[in-house]
Amino acid sequence: MLVHFGLGFEPVAVLAWVAPFPVLVVAPRVGAGAAATTAFLAYFGGSAGSWSYFLHSQSIPLPAAVAILVGSPVLFAAAVALFRRLVRVGRPVLAAVATPALWTAALYVVAVMNPFGVMGTFVTSQGDEPAVLRVASVTGGWGVEYLVLLAPAALAAALAPGVCLAARAGITAVTAAAVAGTLAWGAQPPAAATDHVRVAVVARSEPNWAPDPGTPAGQRVLRSYVDALHALPPDVRIAVLPEGAFGTDRARLANLTSPLAEVARTKNLHIVTGAIVEDPQHTYNTALDVPPAGPVVEYHKWRNGSSPITSGHDLPYLTGRPIGLEVCMDVNGPSPTLDYGRAGTGLLLIPASDEDADGWQHSRTALLRGVESGTAVAWSAARGAPTLSDGTGHILAQTRTGRTPMATAFADVPLGSGRTPYTRFGDWFAWLCALIALAGLASTVRRTRRPDSRTP
Repeated sequence: MLVHFGLGFEPVAVLAWVAPFPVLVVAPRVGAGAAATTAFLAYFGGSAGSWSYFLHSQSIPLPAAVAILVGSPVLFAAAVALFRRLVRVGRPVLAAVATPALWTAALYVVAVMNPFGVMGTFVTSQGDEPAVLRVASVTGGWGVEYLVLLAPAALAAALAPGVCLAARAGITAVTAAAVAGTLAWGAQPPAAATDHVRVAVVARSEPNWAPDPGTPAGQRVLRSYVDALHALPPDVRIAVLPEGAFGTDRARLANLTSPLAEVARTKNLHIVTGAIVEDPQHTYNTALDVPPAGPVVEYHKWRNGSSPITSGHDLPYLTGRPIGLEVCMDVNGPSPTLDYGRAGTGLLLIPASDEDADGWQHSRTALLRGVESGTAVAWSAARGAPTLSDGTGHILAQTRTGRTPMATAFADVPLGSGRTPYTRFGDWFAWLCALIALAGLASTVRRTRRPDSRTP
């Protein structure tokens, strides 16, 4: 139940900190098989709310979905088994720090190797907690993942049988100080930004994937967006539409860009829209910036999973501004957002398309990428949660598709610096977790300590 409500599609953040504790506190008191089986079933059963989503996902192939549904409980069981073993060989401090390290390091490996990236874990559960997420600007999301697991692991280690009173007090005090200090630092107000831009995210509630603006159906979709753009407040300078809002080939691209350019000139507005664009030999999932004047800027999506769509590798910007473009699944891993951050980007405009159930979760994954790189994010998702956030993880405005024919939100967005310790040093914390996990695994080869007869 704690896993279900703490790590689900719209989680209760505090429950994620509690969810591992019952299994961890029981693990040293039962056999190894019972501890690992309990951990597996707890995580597997807790993820039942996502089974239907993964098994019928439009973007994740069935083999990958099964690997996610089974692999996460297996990893949790392995972490609990490591915790149990370290406690029973008399290493409670190492058990407290190595258990979250093993989980975090393994997720890092998955994120590097998996074309679909990682989301929906402990770090995503903290998506509405900027004081927690702020640590990601130093450690990447790996630090948040570690911190949320450290608290229950340390408490379970302090309460484990056979642990002396001094060790109990030391583990509890050090962990409490580390967590409290991190949260206190994260709660500090961000520095005032000197540059702002008023941004709107606009998404139709009726799902339409890549309608051709040269057809009657596509023209109706285009007209609905043109009307919504005209209705925006006059001080909005950027509007972002969803991924795959339109589809066309290169020769007929003007059927889309010309009507949008007319609105852009009239309202002095940059219009960013997702579009599937076909060339004679390639198909691109793009984000197009149609400016008030000048040429259209085109971005090609980097992460296309198993799709045959051609991936891009460029980092285009709006003319004259530190404002970049991405598309949807690009946020499931550190790059390209990390690359944008290292280039000093202050705002990312991201057309996206979700599947209703994962709308909140995916919008917070995008927000996390912004915190890591100190970059504000405009996330405009079909079948999702269009969101505007600053570079420190604060939600500035948000809406949800399905409630009105056109979901719209807008806000004054402070441009971030794009420079954080994480953009400078990268995934150093994930590597540190790997070293700690290896130290923990090496320590398990010691002979199991005999229980103290005086321990009840």
